[in-house]
Amino acid sequence: MEQVTRTIKQIGAAVRRARRLQKMTQSQLANKINVRQATISTFETGEEGASLQTLLEILAALNLELVIRPRSKASPSDIEEIF
Repeated sequence: MEQVTRTIKQIGAAVRRARRLQKMTQSQLANKINVRQATISTFETGEEGASLQTLLEILAALNLELVIRPRSKASPSDIEEIF
């Protein structure tokens, strides 16, 4: 399923949803990419400090990819309703 995200919190929520769909715990994901479970938790809650490298490693571990495209006309609040 394709998801549009525009904020850190939305990205975190999308990652959490994908992880749960794969029936993976935060600890299992953390072990897979060699980070602490707290790093996954911080990322999923949208707290500051998550690196782009961590995002790319999480996406790879979940068999997801980042797609860059022109922005649609929907507002961030419209997208929030999806989550």
